[in-house]
Amino acid sequence: MLLLRTAYREAAARADLVRARQEAATRTKEIAELTEIGMALSTEHDYEELQGLILSRARELTSSDAASLYLVEKTEGQSPRLRFKLSQTYSRPDIPLVEFTIPIDKKSIAGYVATTNEPLRIDDAYFLAPDAEYTINRSFDKKYGYRTKSMLTIPMVDHTEEVIGVLQLINRKRHADAKLDTLGDFDSHVIPYSSRVEGLGKALAVQAAVSLENSLLYQEVERLFEGFVRAAMTLMEQWDPTAFARAGRVASMAVNLAQAVDHTGSGPYRNVTFSGQELREIKYASLLLDIGKMCVREELLVKATKLYPPDLALIRQRFAFIRSTMEAEYHRQQVEYLKKEGTAGYDGFLEKLAVEHQEQVEELDRFMQLVLDSNVPTVLPQESSAELSHYAEKYFEDLDGTERPYLTQDEVRLLQIPKGSLDEKERLEIESHVTHTYKFLQKIPWTKDMKAIPTIAWGHHEKLDGSGYPRGVRMPDIPIQTRIITIADIFDALTAADRPYKKRLEPQRALDIISYEVKEGHLDAELFRLFVESKAFEATECWGTD
Repeated sequence: MLLLRTAYREAAARADLVRARQEAATRTKEIAELTEIGMALSTEHDYEELQGLILSRARELTSSDAASLYLVEKTEGQSPRLRFKLSQTYSRPDIPLVEFTIPIDKKSIAGYVATTNEPLRIDDAYFLAPDAEYTINRSFDKKYGYRTKSMLTIPMVDHTEEVIGVLQLINRKRHADAKLDTLGDFDSHVIPYSSRVEGLGKALAVQAAVSLENSLLYQEVERLFEGFVRAAMTLMEQWDPTAFARAGRVASMAVNLAQAVDHTGSGPYRNVTFSGQELREIKYASLLLDIGKMCVREELLVKATKLYPPDLALIRQRFAFIRSTMEAEYHRQQVEYLKKEGTAGYDGFLEKLAVEHQEQVEELDRFMQLVLDSNVPTVLPQESSAELSHYAEKYFEDLDGTERPYLTQDEVRLLQIPKGSLDEKERLEIESHVTHTYKFLQKIPWTKDMKAIPTIAWGHHEKLDGSGYPRGVRMPDIPIQTRIITIADIFDALTAADRPYKKRLEPQRALDIISYEVKEGHLDAELFRLFVESKAFEATECWGTD
């Protein structure tokens, strides 16, 4: 008998030890699951995706068939309400979601929990306690043939202990993968929520509330940056009237090309992917490419010709003065002849004088036409350059009798620019905008996932062979994001109708020119191929897109 009692005690002790080990293993597993869930929730920044993740992980952790999420909604001048935001039902995955709001009071279960800030467990929602202040709306069950039985409703509170939402779990199951198709299934598979499961639910609700709050904060930061970029571009447009539209087009094309890279299944970039945040980084870098132009003289930004308008106006005035002087001299000589010689031989004299005068006028007209033709930012013929130098040595007398050249040395220098509208000094000043952009963007406290924006923007005028500016770096030192933006920026520069210093080219002609740049080793051949094949150049409005 003693041996039996001893054996019984030893067996009971072993059973207790097994149960203790099982309990410890279960607790360890639950802690691990909660830790993994917390990490998953904390890394999801998309607010909508996060809501779905909260419900799916809550159902898995508690073996619930259904879960719903209510979020507190505040409207100025009105009392806060609970918005039924999202629902998941394992046994009825096809049930459509219809959002609605309910008051935050004790009449509904979710409202009761939001009001009391205490979790609520119900073993059977159809048999509530007689003194319960809340009721259940069975219309959902009737409409979809469902049976809401066990429930666990938990408040979600933020760091200030304010309720920001309610997590509702429905129909805990013995086996998580059991489907509830018939009323008998609800009786055989659904069990009440235990205090242990309630503890798990509360821990998850805390993590969910923190994640939702962080996600909202993250969205606010995104809106802040979006607002900053808009404000910066609006300010830039006061300096350069075409900046806003131009930046939008470049950003749209760059994002389109990045998405084409993300989706390609072949070529050297088949393993390159861009997250939503990285696409946003490309977008912002594209929009802010030229912010440094605010450090460049305004008249230089819109310089469409070699001479500034006031300089050309001065030459026109000079031309008009010389022309009127010629006319005056022509008539003076006629009067002078008549005074000295009378009418004798006057007709012959006048005929000869008229021919000389006409030759002078025609030469003067050729001079003005040469100025106008040379002022256009196209390739300057060699003979035109020599002729311009000639007019720097041809003089006329002003009203004071001082001899002045038809063209000053500065005017000749500008008109002799071989291509484009900028001289070397002006070109360097324009190119300096890239460095100004980089220095400006570096001063902004970007978030960790957008800290590459200054570097991406800095290199958009660099070339793969090192022939670009401002640093002359080569392909290994040019990020793929920058190479993407460079192609978009060049295409827009060639095809835009709002750039005063360039004529608009048709898209195909622009692609042909970029193709030549690719062959010369200046641009990324694979990115250009994707740019063409995906038609990334068909830009759309980029503001407000993510």
